[in-house]
Amino acid sequence: MDPLAGAVYAKIAEQIERTVHLAGLVPDAEWRPPIAVAWSIGELLGHLLDCLAGICAVLYRAHPSKLSHFADLQNLKVNFACGPEEARERIEDYRARIAEGFAVLRDGDLGRRLATVFVPEGEAVLTLLLGNLEHLINHKHQLFMYLKLAGVTVGTPDLYRFRS
Repeated sequence: MDPLAGAVYAKIAEQIERTVHLAGLVPDAEWRPPIAVAWSIGELLGHLLDCLAGICAVLYRAHPSKLSHFADLQNLKVNFACGPEEARERIEDYRARIAEGFAVLRDGDLGRRLATVFVPEGEAVLTLLLGNLEHLINHKHQLFMYLKLAGVTVGTPDLYRFRS
């Protein structure tokens, strides 16, 4: 893997690992914080799948001929209430696809522009990957806060991977 693409992949993989960890701490997928119109934890888990699908979509668009089988990911359900075990299994599936996508991504691809629904003139692959990573990180933190509010003992090591 090229160095820059590898660095982006490593950060995404780290965030996925922490997300899987947090999903494993969910005591009750139906729990909902006492906030108006808040998602249940199960709905949040289903939305985390959408975050990962977004990363796969960018990788597919960067190399559609090499990753043509990624098109089937569009048929997978996201944004639904699911339990922690289903979420963890599905996250692992996305993790494998993301690793596969980064295996064909080169540093030179990161600056290539791809048209999007939001920016028809295109944005750099790196910008799209970072935007999807930001989406994942924000909702991973939301899951962390939901767990705290639900009375689960979580701390900084549950949220971040520390480097020694």
